[in-house]
Amino acid sequence: MQGRSRPLLRAVSPEDVPEPRPAPSRGRDRYADLDDRRLAAILAAEDTAVEHGLSPHTRSTCYVHRCWVHQCVGDPLHVIVVTGHRWCRRCELPVQVAVDETPPGAVHLFCPRCGQASSAANREVRQACRTSLAAMHGGDAPTLYRLPDA
Repeated sequence: MQGRSRPLLRAVSPEDVPEPRPAPSRGRDRYADLDDRRLAAILAAEDTAVEHGLSPHTRSTCYVHRCWVHQCVGDPLHVIVVTGHRWCRRCELPVQVAVDETPPGAVHLFCPRCGQASSAANREVRQACRTSLAAMHGGDAPTLYRLPDA
């Protein structure tokens, strides 16, 4: 029959189905080159958590820049106009970020025009940065998360 939009379905016996392969553990390998093993472990743990429902906006690490989120949040890549993260809807401008890494650390978000940054999305950004600062200064523990053995 000509003009079929879908291929024909056929029955497959169990012998024809290949054995499923375990997914590669890219989370752990992806950060193997980072000197900061605590950061690497938290990056991998948050990658896994995001795959299971954690909002990416609440991460304390940035998988794109491979660092603590407070260290790269000022990058234009982190301005998300649609959701309002690092964005002033009133002035239609990117929100600026000032981070003081000196313990205990501080994070300030502000619009360069009106000085405000009080949206729910920007509060999320501020909280993620505060969590990031706290994790970076987290003490002597090698990780905040324990990774399962492969």
